[in-house]
Amino acid sequence: MNILKRLFRIGNAETHAAIDKLEDPIKMTEQGIREMKDQLSKSIDALAQVKALAIRRKNEQTALENQAEEYQSKAIILVQKGMKEEMPTEEADRLAKEALKKKELSLADSKIAEADRKKLESDVEKMQTNINTLKSNIAKWESELKTLKARVQVSQATKDINQKMSQLSNDSTISMLEKMKEKVLQQEAVADAYGEIANASKSIDEEINQAADTSNTKAETALAALKEQLKNS
Repeated sequence: MNILKRLFRIGNAETHAAIDKLEDPIKMTEQGIREMKDQLSKSIDALAQVKALAIRRKNEQTALENQAEEYQSKAIILVQKGMKEEMPTEEADRLAKEALKKKELSLADSKIAEADRKKLESDVEKMQTNINTLKSNIAKWESELKTLKARVQVSQATKDINQKMSQLSNDSTISMLEKMKEKVLQQEAVADAYGEIANASKSIDEEINQAADTSNTKAETALAALKEQLKNS
């Protein structure tokens, strides 16, 4: 079908985005599916019209066949009336002949109607086959479109990941780690410096009090006195 041959054509005004100088396959597929659905709708309308014509010709065929039988019956009646002298024989024969002529014309027309009906019914079958094929192709392309979109998403994600990974070579990774280590050491050194500053910031009074603390001497004197007392007791 022409619609299938056009599915991946180049140069459609609605699909300007290009990959390697070709149209975006996703947009092309979507456009092709839209065209196929439009063709399907037109085909269904045409099928309905042809079916209607086939039904009409069938009804006309039946009517003409019935009409031929009626003329046959009338011719018989006319001949019988002439034989029974219910009417002039010559007149009866004349009318009977005319009825038989009408019968033959009706039969001829019914044959034409029958041929038309058969042709239309054959067309209906062919059109129905094409419509079924078109429906199947639409379902197939819609399914493949979903798969194509999923593959594009996966390939794009993979491309992004690989691109980022390629930007992080071994040398650059080691360099980043060394910089991080250097930063940590620097932060530790700053912390130690702040600690030393805190210790060095004691007031002169604290230093004097620490140097003049006699609590240990008093304790030693008391201990010696206690021992002497125990010896004398």
